[in-house]
Amino acid sequence: MTTLQFLRDGQVLAEVDACTGDLLIDVARFHEVPLHWRCGQGTCGTCAVHIAHAGQPATVKVGRKERNVLLRAGLIDAAQAAADTWPDTPQTVRLACHLSVTDVPWQVTLPQDS
Repeated sequence: MTTLQFLRDGQVLAEVDACTGDLLIDVARFHEVPLHWRCGQGTCGTCAVHIAHAGQPATVKVGRKERNVLLRAGLIDAAQAAADTWPDTPQTVRLACHLSVTDVPWQVTLPQDS
């Protein structure tokens, strides 16, 4: 079990416990965190988030499907889409439907409301 803190515009929206291996999007939905999403299947790109945790900076392996969706959504460039490992930093954009919770507490920054 680990703690996830959801933020938007620097304000904490929720702090919840999650089990290692849970998909981040499922945790957000279960706890009614206002995370934008449409498909929940990793194809639309609307659940983009930024993750901060104690293990950063590091590198992270990102799957081809997630990279393609982020490229199509205009959230990364072609060079980043071509790389299967990325810097794991708080600035790195990820999709909540592709992220499995780890045993390290996370701060999850949600995009601004539009």
